Amino acid sequence: MKKTLFLDRDGVINRDDGYTYRPEDFHFIDGVFEACRRFLDLGYHIVIVTNQSGIGRGYYSEAQFHRLNQWMLAQFAEQRVSILDVFFCPHHPTAALASYKRVCDCRKPAPGMFLQAAQKHDIDLVASVMVGDNLSDMEAASRAGITRRFLVGDKHSLSLLPDGVEYVPILNDVNL
Repeated sequence: MKKTLFLDRDGVINRDDGYTYRPEDFHFIDGVFEACRRFLDLGYHIVIVTNQSGIGRGYYSEAQFHRLNQWMLAQFAEQRVSILDVFFCPHHPTAALASYKRVCDCRKPAPGMFLQAAQKHDIDLVASVMVGDNLSDMEAASRAGITRRFLVGDKHSLSLLPDGVEYVPILNDVNL
């Protein structure tokens, strides 16, 4: 079974400027490629798990998301970082177009994307790590059985961190 580094996208890989869907608006966070190479060197695979309610809200299409994804994966490849897969949730329970408006098992804090990845790629969730910038990332990972969880960013009250969650300013600061 594979041990995996699960990464949220917006706020972890790139600046979260709100509903990013064009390459010209996508800005990688400093150190993200180096951090990913370090995890690869430690034997981890990398999977991205990202809520993308901008699709459901009609701000951009699934096709536009996939085009950005292909561009992003090409940037990673140029930096010698192999991404195993990307899982996304386009749904929102209240603020979405009718075809995307639902409570689902894939939108974090639900664990669906992690469970799908584990089944598809034979991933050992207990041996895996999650890095996200929201408490919903931490909850989803916990519900999937991932015990090593890191919260990044500067928008958090450190006194409210759930048990088992470690805070680091950026992905490059994660140490195992």
